[in-house]
Amino acid sequence: MNRDEAWNIVCEFTESESLRRHMLAVEAAMRAYARYFGEDEELWGVVGLLHDFDYEQNPEVGENGHPNTGAPILRARGVDETIIRAILSHATEVTGVTRDSLLEKTLFAVDELTGLIQAVAYVRPSKDIRDVKVKSVKKKWKAKQFAAGVNRDDIEQGAADLGVDLWEHVGRVLAAMQGIAAELGVDGSAG
Repeated sequence: MNRDEAWNIVCEFTESESLRRHMLAVEAAMRAYARYFGEDEELWGVVGLLHDFDYEQNPEVGENGHPNTGAPILRARGVDETIIRAILSHATEVTGVTRDSLLEKTLFAVDELTGLIQAVAYVRPSKDIRDVKVKSVKKKWKAKQFAAGVNRDDIEQGAADLGVDLWEHVGRVLAAMQGIAAELGVDGSAG
């Protein structure tokens, strides 16, 4: 599975621009972590890109919903089991697939965090993620009403599972997202 094939699957199953942007953000974060850990950047990027491809059509998380419904689709298309397992592991609570590998732990660690960072960028006057600093995220972190749907406990657990400092983790994911600001729609053009 290469990036173009993964993107085609995303576009086939996902019409929502915001959900596509979320998957692009997770892809960027996964690629950054692959470089950091000396892992396969293409594989990690594909996992990040595909992780929520079935969510729009099956938004109920569970046995008959995301991500369980996506696994058979990917298998039918010949997607490597390493990718499928990583995707299933980001919802351990409903799939029973534990996060064992560094790849699996990283997907979980970056998933929620990208949403928080994107929310911080949206509320900036410039609407430009390149203006966001780690301290900006820290400030919004403490405001529990801000991006209330983002599970901060999951973000903390994800960083701990990776063995990285929480704010170093935020900085790495933020930098990755800043590198694709236009694709994420947070490059100031909407400001």
